[in-house]
Amino acid sequence: MEQLTAADQVKRRDLRRMKLVATGFFVAATVVFLVALFLEGDGDAWSYVRAAAEAGMVGALADWFAVTALFRRPLGLPIPHTAIIPTRKDTFGDALGDFVGTNFLAEDVVRDKLRRVDISRRVGTWLVQPVNAERVTSELANVVKGAVTVLRDEDVQAVIDQGIVRRLVDKPWGPPLGKLLGQVLTDGAHHRFVDLVIDRTYDWVHDNHDKVVQVVAERAPTWSPKFVDSLLGDKAYTELLNFAWAVKTDLNHPMRLALDQFMIEFAHDLQHDPATMERAELVKNQLVEHPDVQHFIGSAWGAAKKMLLDAAEDPSSELRRRVREGLESFGRRLSDDDAMREKVDGWLEGAAAYVVSNYRAEITTLITDTVERWDAVETSRKIELQVGRDLQFIRINGTVVGALAGLVIYTVGQLVT
Repeated sequence: MEQLTAADQVKRRDLRRMKLVATGFFVAATVVFLVALFLEGDGDAWSYVRAAAEAGMVGALADWFAVTALFRRPLGLPIPHTAIIPTRKDTFGDALGDFVGTNFLAEDVVRDKLRRVDISRRVGTWLVQPVNAERVTSELANVVKGAVTVLRDEDVQAVIDQGIVRRLVDKPWGPPLGKLLGQVLTDGAHHRFVDLVIDRTYDWVHDNHDKVVQVVAERAPTWSPKFVDSLLGDKAYTELLNFAWAVKTDLNHPMRLALDQFMIEFAHDLQHDPATMERAELVKNQLVEHPDVQHFIGSAWGAAKKMLLDAAEDPSSELRRRVREGLESFGRRLSDDDAMREKVDGWLEGAAAYVVSNYRAEITTLITDTVERWDAVETSRKIELQVGRDLQFIRINGTVVGALAGLVIYTVGQLVT
């Protein structure tokens, strides 16, 4: 047994009450007809009353039949064109779907409605409020937490391995690296790195006199006297320090120019020299297959997952703060920037127009399929529950109007004859 809501129970009581009222009008017309039929004489006033009551009865019966035929077969008789709603439910569903698609999902209707609603301004005004921006941020955080929690770690890791890492590994690295290096050299962005390396080299030489002398002594012949080795070591250190200083201070030093030329040639070879590109691929494979790199790739999702969950959980996290500030900034732009609003409204209208133009049939199918799945008898009951009370006024009006029409017709007949 279907459970009715409180509102439906009230509607059912009202429907029963109105049915009784409408039936009461018919009964009243019948009683008046019988009384008038018993009392009427030839051409007296009771004949007019009888004619009016008779017509009222006919009108009441006709409208009872019409209203009842919408929902069921009157008296259970298989009369054609009765029980219209149960028998033609699917046809009504198709017609309703076509009506909605034509009149509500038309592109011009949707565009006009969105334009009058002024969504972008309303959204902007709403987002400017910090409490609303925080609310949206919280909802986005919940979405992120839900998505991250639902995803299986092994599936995400497989996507990272196959969809990202493998794609990067399968493509040759030489030409893009060479192109990137060439662009860096053209822009001169490498000079700071070269200066850093040269500075660190000079500092090392300056701070490692003993190591330079030791290296010279270790390379000297065994028969060479120690003081000679020391003198040669000091001399080598001084020359090396002077050389490092010259390279450090002279931006046009031959060593710097030679290094620039080397990098230019190396960038060219990475893009065009097969041997260099092959060696770059070998280095790439060795790098990717290194255990530390493999461990980093394997743990990448775990680290990213923990970072996302921590940031989503903490209302004061940097991620949530930036999202909140970004939403407020976006809201201010929508509120103050007419060009921005016009652009956003254009996007929304275009998106909605695309959806209704290309998926109108799928949207209206939701209506037709839903109606098709409804039980015919139950559908008829639900519709009658919603509109049946108003339809009972048709029966009442039929009784009253029928009586008046019958009186007029009878009166005209009497006057003519």
